Amino acid sequence: MVVVYWTESGTPRSRAFGSGALSQALDCAEALRQRQRAGDPVSFVTIACEPPDLVGPSGVGEPAADYAWVKRRSPPRRPSR
Repeated sequence: MVVVYWTESGTPRSRAFGSGALSQALDCAEALRQRQRAGDPVSFVTIACEPPDLVGPSGVGEPAADYAWVKRRSPPRRPSR
C-alpha cells in the first residue's frame, strides 16, 4: 500500500493507493505540490509505503534471546586537551 499524506488548511489528510500504484501516488503528490506553489494552503506533502510481504511488525523490537551482538570497532579517540 502507498499513502500520500498532506496538511490542508491545518487539517491532516491522506489518500491511499494500491501497492502497484506508485505512479499514481507520485502524480497525486506532485499535484499537491503544484497547488502549494500556487499559494493554496497545502503543506507537509509526503509519501509512505508498506511492502505487502512484510514478515514482522514495523519498528524496533527486543532482540531474540540468542542474539549475539559484538562491537567490531573501538570508539573513536577524543583529542587530548
